[in-house]
Amino acid sequence: MTSEGDEVRDARRVSAQAVCAAIRDDIVSGAFPPGSRLIEELLARRYGVSRVPVREALRTLASEGFVTTRRHAGACVAEPTEQEAADLLDVRALLEPLGAARAAQRRTDAHLKVLRGLVRLGRERVRSGRTGELCQLGDWFDETLAQASGSPSLAALLTQVRRKIAWVYAAEPPARPAEVWETHAALVDAILRRDAERARSIAAVRAQRPPGEFRLWRPVPPAGVPRAADGKRAVNTASARL
Repeated sequence: MTSEGDEVRDARRVSAQAVCAAIRDDIVSGAFPPGSRLIEELLARRYGVSRVPVREALRTLASEGFVTTRRHAGACVAEPTEQEAADLLDVRALLEPLGAARAAQRRTDAHLKVLRGLVRLGRERVRSGRTGELCQLGDWFDETLAQASGSPSLAALLTQVRRKIAWVYAAEPPARPAEVWETHAALVDAILRRDAERARSIAAVRAQRPPGEFRLWRPVPPAGVPRAADGKRAVNTASARL
């Protein structure tokens, strides 16, 4: 039987996860630029929660590398160097082939169905010229592929690396989107046949995108968006996206 204390702890945990996701999204989008201070009281007001889940969220984001703690300044958005940014692409090139090989070995029929559906949608968008939707489809593809690895730890690492790449790089649209989705299709075919080495090989080529396709950027908030936690943004604590 679940006690009232357990329910309170579960609600607090979900709240902290939701706040963590909201702050992370605001960091990645540039609403909180690198180096800006993250004041607990203002963040709590912005997201409509108490300071407790904010404090827990900042600790989590510090462990992920999005937040640093400075003497006399408290929590601040991290300021990755160009070398750290370059290292992210190297880490991606190491992890994604491993994730693809694991997916070929451990995927479920449900994972396979979603991956094949995303490839079909991607090809349709390319043929119809609706290339603006390909980025989101590609993100869903990568997320599903990571989940198909059957390793929560590996999937979490892949997700974290992708978020950090989105934070420090502005990815240029591929010059030949049709080729990108044909590569996706070949990868799914290898996963269908449970050919781990073939999946690893395709994913390795896919991860080695030319450096010119990634452009370093320093996020700045768009006009009309507050830089600090001045506004109040409601957070849905019923569920959290990690």
